[in-house]
Amino acid sequence: MLYELRIYEPYPGKMPALHARFRDHTIAIFQKHGIGVEWFATAMTGDWSDRLYYLLSFADLADRERKWAAFGADQDWQKARAASEQDGPLVKRLRSTFLNSTPYSPGG
Repeated sequence: MLYELRIYEPYPGKMPALHARFRDHTIAIFQKHGIGVEWFATAMTGDWSDRLYYLLSFADLADRERKWAAFGADQDWQKARAASEQDGPLVKRLRSTFLNSTPYSPGG
């Protein structure tokens, strides 16, 4: 199993719109394309409060590439993104890290 940890830093004041886009559109489109949605979080303490963290799962890197390509080409995603960014982009910076489970990790 391949996990992808993504960290989004939205532009100032754009976090509510970013939450709305994920809640109202993106998660359903991820699921439509078989992208494993594991969790979403924001920091309570110890990190910047203006970051959105989320974890996705895939069978392997090739599976990830296929599913991200399908997601990016999805007309529902393109419409949702365009509508949410009418007043400018939401995300200033994105960081993506690929993680492998250890053999002793629960669910492994």
